[in-house]
Amino acid sequence: MSSADEAGAGAAAAGQVGAGGDAGAAGAGQVGTEGGAGYGLEAGIVGDVTGSGEPRRASGGPAAGEDAGAHAQDSPAAGARSGTPAAGTVTGTVVVVGSINVDQVVTVARLPRPGETLIGTGMVLLPGGKGANQAVAAARRGATTVMVGAVGDDVHAAAATPLLTESGVDTSRVEVVAGPTGLAVVSVGDDAENTIVVVPGANAAVGHDAVERHADVLRSAAVVVLQGEIPADGIEHAARLATGRVLLNLAPVVAVDAEVVRLADPLVLNEHEGRLLLAALEGSESVADAAELGEDAVSSVSLFSDSPEGGPTDGSDGLGEARDADAAVVTALRQHGVPSVVLTRGSAGAIVSDSSGLHHVASPRVAAVDSSGAGDAFVGALAARLAAGATLLEAAHVAVRVGAYSVTGAGTQPSYPGLGDELPSVEPAESVEDGDVAGSVESGGASSTASAAEGRA
Repeated sequence: MSSADEAGAGAAAAGQVGAGGDAGAAGAGQVGTEGGAGYGLEAGIVGDVTGSGEPRRASGGPAAGEDAGAHAQDSPAAGARSGTPAAGTVTGTVVVVGSINVDQVVTVARLPRPGETLIGTGMVLLPGGKGANQAVAAARRGATTVMVGAVGDDVHAAAATPLLTESGVDTSRVEVVAGPTGLAVVSVGDDAENTIVVVPGANAAVGHDAVERHADVLRSAAVVVLQGEIPADGIEHAARLATGRVLLNLAPVVAVDAEVVRLADPLVLNEHEGRLLLAALEGSESVADAAELGEDAVSSVSLFSDSPEGGPTDGSDGLGEARDADAAVVTALRQHGVPSVVLTRGSAGAIVSDSSGLHHVASPRVAAVDSSGAGDAFVGALAARLAAGATLLEAAHVAVRVGAYSVTGAGTQPSYPGLGDELPSVEPAESVEDGDVAGSVESGGASSTASAAEGRA
């Protein structure tokens, strides 16, 4: 999975990551440490929306509080998976505050090298955006789901929302603003790897004031889902308004207050994002430097400690140093005060850590077609199960199967399973059990296997 896939693109996000309650840390786009030193944050997903005037609501969804599933279309869009669930399957409401894009998906034999021009084999426009993807995934897994976001007043807006409404998502909280709809340019190679460049467009309008207009639905949600493709002040305000559980998928890693990171329950990241955020919280590297260092980004951070949760708890030592290092990143994030963390690990599954301990969750092996949006499928499924009252570990066991299912189809939202679709299972040989800890498998080649963390995790 390419770093371009995970990092996102755009202008620097406003906000801070401050460690240890650092009041008045460095300004916009900086990381504050306990000593007050600032470190530049990785480029986030924000930008200007041209034009002015009051936003208006997008049509096509039920009003807040209505039965969202009752408004789902009988016939899904071309390529959409079957099995869209009826509303009422779960008791809690999932509110997703996030990006809505149109994905321009270009297929190519292999991804181009820097400076290289290749001839593509196809192109299609599909609905996307991390927020919309996660909302569709949650709704298809049975959650009553509300989308809070924005589209532009351009021709692309009509292509951005059809699968939201057809999946039963309440889109009455999606506003239309002057300017372009968000756009993601996705390149997918024959090996199922992808690169993604995002142009924020209308998503830049989903800041503090826009979120405040929907405070009522946020306060009533069982789970509020947030990502890094909207302005930092929108993420922060939504997290603070929530009275239920906050699922923060900090992808891409953007500058938000450390206080908000600590409100996440769970914080969901992939391996790359986990290292970037940890480096920022520790103040050992700038996030920009951490992005260049990759796996060595936290080399100066003490990964293992005297904490009982300082390493893998399943007693095995044959699954590789990478798993131990990933578990150590999760542990370090917990030690910064995050109540629970889920680290997605590609075909190796996920690591889950909360008050019950540290757990390794295996993912099914599948033949990958397109890994785009698999991480969003994971997050949406995780939110749906949490809203239904499942424990974080129980939810993660379902989410890895949903993510694995999604890579077997092309596109993002069209590949997400409904409750009527059969999810792939983890074979007994692929799972090493020790009490309630499921051992993850080592990653296979991207051409043959993929899972929930691959794609835009």
